[in-house]
Amino acid sequence: MKPVKVGLLGLGTVGTGVVRIVEGNQEDLSSQVGSPIIIERISVKNTEKPRDIEVDPSKITTDPWDVIRDPEIDVIVEVMGGIAGTKEYILEALERGKHIVTANKDLMALHGSEILAKAQEKQCDVFYEASVAGGIPIIRTLIEGFSSDKIMKIMGIVNGTTNYILTKMSQEGASYDDALKEAKELGYAESDPTSDVEGLDAARKMAILSTLGFRTNVELSDVSVKGISGVSKEDIAFAKRLGYEMKLLGIAERQNEEFSISVEPTMIRNSHPIASVNGVFNAVYVFGEAVGETMFYGAGAGAMPTATSVVADLVAVVKNLKLGVNGLKQIVPYKQKKLKSDEDILFKNFLLLHVDDKAGVLAKITQVFAEYDVSLDSVVQQANPNNTNAEIIIVTHDASKASMNKVLKHFEELSVIRRVKSHYRVEG
Repeated sequence: MKPVKVGLLGLGTVGTGVVRIVEGNQEDLSSQVGSPIIIERISVKNTEKPRDIEVDPSKITTDPWDVIRDPEIDVIVEVMGGIAGTKEYILEALERGKHIVTANKDLMALHGSEILAKAQEKQCDVFYEASVAGGIPIIRTLIEGFSSDKIMKIMGIVNGTTNYILTKMSQEGASYDDALKEAKELGYAESDPTSDVEGLDAARKMAILSTLGFRTNVELSDVSVKGISGVSKEDIAFAKRLGYEMKLLGIAERQNEEFSISVEPTMIRNSHPIASVNGVFNAVYVFGEAVGETMFYGAGAGAMPTATSVVADLVAVVKNLKLGVNGLKQIVPYKQKKLKSDEDILFKNFLLLHVDDKAGVLAKITQVFAEYDVSLDSVVQQANPNNTNAEIIIVTHDASKASMNKVLKHFEELSVIRRVKSHYRVEG
């Protein structure tokens, strides 16, 4: 049996996991695909870097082009990260007829349509399961499991760092700063956590999931993004009092062929299954028109869960290679993109207002909501010994994003409102 030869770009934590799985499970992998899978060449930045796995030095190179241009290599596995140079490597590999497996969410979110179009032209596979939610097979599920259904909503916790921070704040009463510090110490957050805590990482993943789920070309700029850096212990305490948990959720919804996508801290009803997903775990909730509610849960990051998804994609490529059907399963977006206007994006809202503690304030506030046709689900006014102003907690019924923006703008001009302390979307 002629072996399938693989070129590996990157030998960091995920790349090391890929080597460990391929070499350690060779018998099982060979029995699945009908031939050995051999990692032939590996590109690294630094050959002197200590690694906890032994690799034949003759297979190592510091030049990715040595891997891309090797005529013996059938499949390129890219786990080096980055965008600009990596895009060129992958496009050139496709030009040479090599199949691609990647874990690069940034690349696929920004340039996925171009890469998939090139793959279709060259009849090559491009699989990227590990780019979203680590070890959860959500991409394959959207492509294959929902192939006969129409996806109406995708809602997910797709960033483990932010979920860890919010879990610490909810369960232990930690402040945002303390929870972030601990996440860094444990290696869950980078030294510069901006991409995670400001929602950019989650937004890239939601762009990928939405492209697959709605079969249209969703760009990063189509995703409305708000991070968790403004979430306070007080906000989470209010959420819990009202029966909600605070999560950074990616939410993609479709109605009448128009859709909206957002990433934002959201109060999710504690009876919803996604509310109980804690720590660094991820979960993706998918609502299909026919199947109804489904949810997928598991490790969203880490060397071995991510490497498992990479190797599963590698197995799929080799199976297609044996069957001669490479390039036939690509989901190239074919539907026209129709984004909802703010008038058509509807959801419930939570507001915490600091207001003058005097008669008539509540009447003025409710009058503003009525003016913009926003109905209220609940209103609670209370005194706070730590606040000289009164506090009003409001939960609305479903209201358009446009109407809520007008309400908030009006509140800036209303003298009795000292501050809109918090404003969050409410789900479930």
